[in-house]
Amino acid sequence: MGDGVISSGSGTVGDPWQLKTPPLSSEYTMHRDTRAGVDVIVCTVGKTVLLYDARCLDDLHAMLAAHGDWMELGSADEQKPAKDGTVEAWGRSPDNPIGDWYGLKKGLRGRFGMYVPPLMEHLGLAEVEHNPRGNRMRAI
Repeated sequence: MGDGVISSGSGTVGDPWQLKTPPLSSEYTMHRDTRAGVDVIVCTVGKTVLLYDARCLDDLHAMLAAHGDWMELGSADEQKPAKDGTVEAWGRSPDNPIGDWYGLKKGLRGRFGMYVPPLMEHLGLAEVEHNPRGNRMRAI
């Protein structure tokens, strides 16, 4: 934290978190909301809006804490397979706590390993690497 990765935001619709992808190459916003009775994190990348089940924050932190070491992010689009043993693979695995994708918008359920880790870092739940590629994260 404090790497210039986060510029501002409190996570509300009117004051979203201003984030950068792990390689610090793209900016996007996230905020909490409720959709159809589900607590979600709304991720806006340009004109594209992705939705993630908000339970992913606590669940990912618990999984990383149990893992006890760095884990590769492995970000991938929904249509591409995720590399085994990565945050992305866990975020869509039948073995995670919700037994399904944390991404909620059909066709845009992937990229969990790209957009969720910087928010975890901002919230003080994880450490995230910021290399051009091959980034990892671990629980704090």
